[in-house]
Amino acid sequence: MGFLLSSCVTARKVNYMQEPDRQIPSYADTLSFEDYQLRINDRLYVYVYSLDEKIQQMYNSGGGNSAQMRQQLGQGSTYGSYDLYTYLIDEEGNIDFPTIGKIYVRGMTTREVKHKLEDELGTLLKEIPGYSTISVEVNIVNRSFSIIGAQSGRYMINKEKMTIFEALAMAGDLGEFNSRKEIKLVREKEGVTTIKTFDVRSKDLVNSEYYYIEPNDIIYIRQIPGYSFGINHVTTVIGVTAATISFGVFIYSIVQTGINHVEKYKGGSNENSAQEGGAK
Repeated sequence: MGFLLSSCVTARKVNYMQEPDRQIPSYADTLSFEDYQLRINDRLYVYVYSLDEKIQQMYNSGGGNSAQMRQQLGQGSTYGSYDLYTYLIDEEGNIDFPTIGKIYVRGMTTREVKHKLEDELGTLLKEIPGYSTISVEVNIVNRSFSIIGAQSGRYMINKEKMTIFEALAMAGDLGEFNSRKEIKLVREKEGVTTIKTFDVRSKDLVNSEYYYIEPNDIIYIRQIPGYSFGINHVTTVIGVTAATISFGVFIYSIVQTGINHVEKYKGGSNENSAQEGGAK
């Protein structure tokens, strides 16, 4: 019975947004979302808007619609090559932009890169007769995170700020037999890899550093011990218990019948021996 009850998956083990206590930790109010800072090997999609068609065609190598192109690149589709539409941040932290050359962008946000490109292009193009003000759009493409251990896979980050709950929902939630109290988050930043462990059941999680995920995060989810013999409903516990008791009674009756037969046989043998002794 103790083994069966310890194998039960209770609501306490799987429900989210629970009050912290001795078993479920609380988290300090450390939430402060920061814009993603660009890293080496990130790829940027840059689109230049201008009233001058020649300028727009010169800088937008893919042409076409910016929103459609950004969506395709964000979903991992590159029409055969990223190089045609995106700019790779090299080992020195630079991108190579047409007519400008090397621009250092490592550690900057996309908003900062946007302003920098607008300033650089504005200075370069204002000497052209009929110059009109330009605007630049900068986006990180192919941003993703990975989940291993349960619902393993690689998933795209399709919004600027994605929470851990949204990430788990994309993977189809955790299921009943996956641990929520020891989720590990592997994150690399500035060449340093850190591993953080947290309990996703705590309602205080929304105020913590674990709430938002970043591109290239790896989320590890382990199975609950006893998964191979999990019981997740009270009626199942009752059924298994009743079946176990019935089987035990059945075995006991067989054993007891055997013992009774042995004792009866021994008793008959002793009576026969006594009668034979009295005759003598």
